[in-house]
Amino acid sequence: ATISPKLSAEVAMKLGSLKEGGRDGTLVVVSRDLTKAVRATGIAPTLQRALEDWSNTAPRLNALAESLDAGDADGVFDLDMQALAAPLPRAYEFVDGSAYLPHVARVRKARGAEVPESFYVDPLMYQGVSAGFYGPRDAVKVVSEDYGIDLEAEIVIVTDDVPMAVTPEQAASHIQLIGLVNDVSLRNLIPNELAKGFGFLQSKPRSALSPVFVTPDELGAAWRDNKLHLPLVTHINGTWFGAPEAGVDMQFDFAQLVAHAAKTRPLSAGTIVGSGTVANEDTSLGASCFAEQRTVETLRDGKPSTPFMAFGDLVRIEVLDAAGNSVFGAIEQRIERQDIA
Repeated sequence: ATISPKLSAEVAMKLGSLKEGGRDGTLVVVSRDLTKAVRATGIAPTLQRALEDWSNTAPRLNALAESLDAGDADGVFDLDMQALAAPLPRAYEFVDGSAYLPHVARVRKARGAEVPESFYVDPLMYQGVSAGFYGPRDAVKVVSEDYGIDLEAEIVIVTDDVPMAVTPEQAASHIQLIGLVNDVSLRNLIPNELAKGFGFLQSKPRSALSPVFVTPDELGAAWRDNKLHLPLVTHINGTWFGAPEAGVDMQFDFAQLVAHAAKTRPLSAGTIVGSGTVANEDTSLGASCFAEQRTVETLRDGKPSTPFMAFGDLVRIEVLDAAGNSVFGAIEQRIERQDIA
């Protein structure tokens, strides 16, 4: 069967992982206001294990979430963001698209190239590092500022097991969780790698995930058409950098991205699929990466004026709901030098 078992009731919850219990962390259910948590090890030891048996674990995790938010769960503790690993500290697969074509179009225009017609019907996608993700407060380690350190603020979804060759309509039922990623890029290494015609490797190091992942039901009306319809807000060193609308100008929705990734292979439960850098046609909404900002400057002034990131810079990425509450918690991390022997 290519359709996941439909859960009989709404499943609205936030899930995270503590930095304990080994490389895959310890699964916790997190309160809606992100202040409390409870270990969910009686249901599944890790989020990966929960996703592998989602039709059974999701209702039980949801019941625990309801108990936590009602104030009658056992073992509740105050949530410390520093204690959180990435929700999936490692995943079997991380595939990242480039679904926001205004970003692609501007980058190509700055170097005098047009967007091929195929880009509007066939998603761009590459396979990223999945063996380890930074937690939401972990420093990003880079050997040299000369690499051109950049962030990429993106939305991600997480799947259960996805059969090969699913249609987008079928793929939609396999989207079980939504979160954020800082897809770290080393811009000055990219041109030489792509010139080889064999894709990214050294220019795409580890990425960071948001404190929690949430179910589609938890997002309510903000999740529709397989897209997140909220602004993605980025600050650099406390200064506003951008807040493009994640539900606008997304050429391919997440169901289409999942179907693209699964065209010739099944996807394992826990596969993370990225949206690509969130960008709008309206540049007044700011940027989600420095490459985008520098491209806007190049098109306007003939050259970029904003440098890439330096050691000590602080990145903050989050999504706020209509009431101003943080949905996934904030990715907040410094860029630090990686010491080498």
